[in-house]
Amino acid sequence: GLPAAGKSTFARALSHQLQQERSWAVGVVAYDDIMPDAFLEEASARPLPTQWKLLRQELLKYIEYFLLAVINGCQMAAPPNRTEAMWEDFITCLKDQDLISSAAHEAQSCYLLTKTAVSRPLFLILDDNFYYQSMRYEVYQLARKYSLGFCQLFLDCSLETCLQRNGQRPRALPAETIHLMGRKIEEPNPEKNAWEHNSLTIQSPACPSEASPKLTDFLLTALENPVKYVEDNVEQKETDRIICSMSILHQADQTLRRIVSQTMKEAKDEQVLPYNLKLLAEELNKLKAEFLEDLRQGNKKYLCFQQTTGISDVISSFHYEKDNIVQKYFSKQH
Repeated sequence: GLPAAGKSTFARALSHQLQQERSWAVGVVAYDDIMPDAFLEEASARPLPTQWKLLRQELLKYIEYFLLAVINGCQMAAPPNRTEAMWEDFITCLKDQDLISSAAHEAQSCYLLTKTAVSRPLFLILDDNFYYQSMRYEVYQLARKYSLGFCQLFLDCSLETCLQRNGQRPRALPAETIHLMGRKIEEPNPEKNAWEHNSLTIQSPACPSEASPKLTDFLLTALENPVKYVEDNVEQKETDRIICSMSILHQADQTLRRIVSQTMKEAKDEQVLPYNLKLLAEELNKLKAEFLEDLRQGNKKYLCFQQTTGISDVISSFHYEKDNIVQKYFSKQH
């Protein structure tokens, strides 16, 4: 959902309700509490879009390390390559919710799970805007990798309400940021993306008790129907990948050309300077070429999927990278 849509308030209330009424183990991972401060301490500046993407992926890796410990019933190891401040915030997050112990072993970079963490069921609530489908798809991939339950809650809140709430916050976001996200946000689309079929839209403001029992049934469905990871025959999988790549390569080429063309038109409408228009065109065409090559080679750089996916996933990922580039040029005009 959008900033100030009520996600964090809803997540905390949902966690409390599930623990009190169902005795389920719940952990809330609030991205805003773990990522920004970690970066600002080390760089003294707001992260660039590409750096922000890397931080998101790093946090997801932390979550994977925790899940591995839960699944295998062992201690949680610390990733060898990590942003120390962000890792410490993640550890604090787990400790505060009684998911890992405050006892020793930290010197050895190992953390003991608590009884709460190894309870069944265990729900992890990831609290973030997740405004691009590609951001959510990474979480889905993680669930699929370990055959875990996966679902999405979308808090539908009007832009006006979000702007009003944001203005009342001590650390308010710039209104332009919320307007921009309002234009970019990609709501769950189960008809288009099969992996999004387990999605629920809730009108904000709302509290979990108002959404029950529909919400509880929704979560139970996700719990009882984990995403299946099918081990395919390696040779067959590679053959399928090549066939699939060839079939969508032509579509991708045509679609990405149209996106680049439309973006350049918007840049001209924004009165971007001619010299910057030239640079923007070069960057976008380079990105398009890299994406197509990525698609030919089996999705290694941008399209980090376990198998070649449909054209919609390619487009979603391209939009994400394209927007990172565009921000450098359009923002200069405001």
